Amino acid sequence: MIYHFTAKKIPCLASALRSVMFLGVSLTFVSSFLSTAVAIEPTDDIAVEQLLKTSKSWDGRTLPSYPTGQPEVTILKITIAPGATLPYHQHPVINAGILTKGHLTVTTKAGKQLVMKAGDAIAEVVDKWHYGTNSGVEPVEIIVFYVGIEGKPLTIKQK
Repeated sequence: MIYHFTAKKIPCLASALRSVMFLGVSLTFVSSFLSTAVAIEPTDDIAVEQLLKTSKSWDGRTLPSYPTGQPEVTILKITIAPGATLPYHQHPVINAGILTKGHLTVTTKAGKQLVMKAGDAIAEVVDKWHYGTNSGVEPVEIIVFYVGIEGKPLTIKQK
């Protein structure tokens, strides 16, 4: 006996088929876009260096899912004087940065440390108390990219 199923006879199958077709088309589009966007061929005039690609923060924890709401990207340049220490704080949003000058030591409340030098990239901890100290003799400069939600804070200071 042969059964013939059609999307009209089984409504949930119709929905599932539409979802699978949409996913297939979407993946094809994204993969073709990424293959051209990421696979830039180096030339004498163009150099491409991946500084960071990760799904984990520097302490090894998996990054959280993106929250819902209107996305808002913020880029900050933060300068820390020699010997200065930032107060304990946490970030409720995913953020990553690159240290462009100096030496920075980042410490979590649990005592885990990351020592950075100019040129190092970081995927920051999310929803975890930590602080940074300029452990060098020159100012620290770090460029940080935050992927947040419009109207929500990027950083929360400990009270």
